[in-house]
Formats: sequence, C-alpha cells, structure tokens
Amino acid sequence: MKRLSKLLTVLLLAFTLVGSMGAVMAEGNDFGSAGSLTDDNLTLEEMLTYAIQDEYAAEAEYAKIIEIYGPVRPYTNIIKAETKHIAALVPLFEDNGFAVPVNDAASHLVLPASLQESYAIGVQAEILNIDMYNRFLAQELPDAVRSTFESLKTASESHLVAFQRRVK
Repeated sequence: MKRLSKLLTVLLLAFTLVGSMGAVMAEGNDFGSAGSLTDDNLTLEEMLTYAIQDEYAAEAEYAKIIEIYGPVRPYTNIIKAETKHIAALVPLFEDNGFAVPVNDAASHLVLPASLQESYAIGVQAEILNIDMYNRFLAQELPDAVRSTFESLKTASESHLVAFQRRVK
C-alpha cells in the first residue's frame, strides 16, 4: 500500500510539473518521445529519429544537471547509458540508408528548477520514453531495429526505477 501511495504521489507530481512546464526534457511537441506520441503515421525513419532525439535530450539534460549540481546519482550512471543508447541507434540509421540527425538537443532543453524536481521529471520522461518504445514495437520492424528498441525500453524501465527511488 505504501508503495502504491508513493507511486501515485510521483505520478501526480510529474503530471502537475508537466502541465505547468510544458515538455519535460525537450521543448516542443515534435521532438523525441513527445513528437512520437502525437505522430499518427510513423515511418521507420521517423521512429529512429524520435528515438535518437529522445536519447540526445536525456544525455543533454543529464550533462547539464551534473554540471549544475555535481556528480549526483542516478545521473552519473544514467548519462553513460544514454551515450550507449545513442551509439546503438546510429548504425540503424546507416543500415537503413538514413542520415543520422544532428544532435541539437541543447536547443530544446528545459531544465528543472531544483535537483528534487529533476527526479520527478525524470520519472515522467522515462514513462514517455517507455510509451514511445511500446508504440514503436507495435509496428512491423526489421529485426535489428526491434531488438534495439526492446533493449532501450528495458533500459528505460531501469532508469524509471532509479528516478522513482529519488522522489520524495
């Protein structure tokens, strides 16, 4: 019961923050997971683009949080994972004949007002990221793309737990 209460509190806080701030990690509704969840006709190139944008955004935000607040967990661990996620996506662009999008995530960055707020926003961002990958995985995908998306979704589920532990 205590765990359910904490989860509901986290979700309520996250939805309140998102409602008052707009996008969580990237500004604009056509970038990263936010864009993917509003696009009704996803092509493979669009799915890959939204995925890498979301990973770029997470990496940029976590780097900025570490710059401002110092080497705090879980950011010091998760930023390394985000770099690996980007590296896993790049060959999928190349293998399918698509240009790798420029990393302009810093221009979309919206930073939280405090470290504590960043944890709640991290929860919401990971929920959106998982929703994005679930949506992609419901499509017909090449095996390498499906495998990568499944792996990235699993990583996001771990990141979600790490952020949930920090929310007070």
